[in-house]
Parts: sequence; structure tokens; C-alpha cells
Amino acid sequence: MMSEKPQSSSRRKARMAARVAARHLPEGLPPAFFLTDLARTPDPDAIVAGLPEGWGVIYRHFGGPDREIVARRLLKLCRARKLLLLIGADAELAAKIGADGVHWPGRMAGASRKWRGRFKLQTMSGHRGDNFGHFRTLPVKAVLFSTVFASRSASAGTAIGAQRFRRLATSLPFPVYALGGVTPDNGLCIADSAGLAAIDGWNCFKV
Repeated sequence: MMSEKPQSSSRRKARMAARVAARHLPEGLPPAFFLTDLARTPDPDAIVAGLPEGWGVIYRHFGGPDREIVARRLLKLCRARKLLLLIGADAELAAKIGADGVHWPGRMAGASRKWRGRFKLQTMSGHRGDNFGHFRTLPVKAVLFSTVFASRSASAGTAIGAQRFRRLATSLPFPVYALGGVTPDNGLCIADSAGLAAIDGWNCFKV
């Protein structure tokens, strides 16, 4: 009897963790997000095309000249696969193409007030040491907190680990997603406390 292929095993683990996360997240929030990155996921379409139904995608264009073309292509893929699409730090582009919402870096989260009621979903980034009371004043529905596990991201801070993150997530009065080093192998250990978010951690879904 042949053993399960590593990629198939990773997909199974990721789906299992996402199902656990979905049980405690409010309606309208995906159990997991895939974040694009120009360097780490140069072909985001290939990953989006394999993501499970109901997940979310955050397109971070970093000012790329082809951002509208890529965003529209991703939106078409997301609609076909029943995925939510958020545009990172660019509400104008999100509104122009009809995306589901915007993901804001913490330093820009105040801009979400201008777009209150315009999108299905707005989210923001959070980090250790942030004043999460600020969240209550904003029309954002969830915080993507980093860094949870060790990450190869150049901007990643010191990882707080699963145990400390679980305590943090359960202490806050709003939905939290774990970001930073999240993979199919470690996602399940935090899925009962938070949603999941990853960049190259979801490469197992690449088709």
C-alpha cells in the first residue's frame, strides 16, 4: 500500500485546521487567509486556484504597475472558487474592481473609517505591543496578528509561540487570525483559538 503523498497530507491537515477554526469564527469570516507576496509567492494564481471553498485571499500589490490586471484576474478566480478577495492597503482599487474588502496595515487602519459600510469585510494587521483598544473604534472585523511562529519573512518579529498566542487570542473580544510561520503542520494547535493566515504556508494547494 502506497503512503500518502506529502502534498496531499499537507492539504488534508490544512483543511482540518480550517474546519476547526470555522467553528468559532463569526459568520462571514473565512477560516483561513492566503496572503500574496511578490517574492515568496510569485505565482499567486496557482495557489488561489487550489484553495478550499470559503477561504479568503489578500492581494498585496506593493504598488506594482500591473496591480489592477492581477487584481481582476485574482477576483475572477476567487469568484469561480467561492473565495473572498481583499486588497491590501488599497481601498480605491478594491472598490474599482468590486473586491470583497480591504486589509489594512496597522499604521493605516484609521483609513477604514472612510470606507465604513462600503465593503463586505475590512481587516487589519496587529503585532505584540499594539493597543488593541484602538480596534474597537474601527469598522474592521478581524485582526491578523503576527508573529506567531518562526517565519522567514524579512519583516517578521520574534515569534510568541502557540501557547502565548492562544492566551492572547482568547483574551481579546474580537476575532483574531494567526500569521507568521503558520503551516498545515502547526495550524491545528491554534485553530481552536483563532483563524489561520499564511503566505507560503499554503503552497501545498498550488496546482
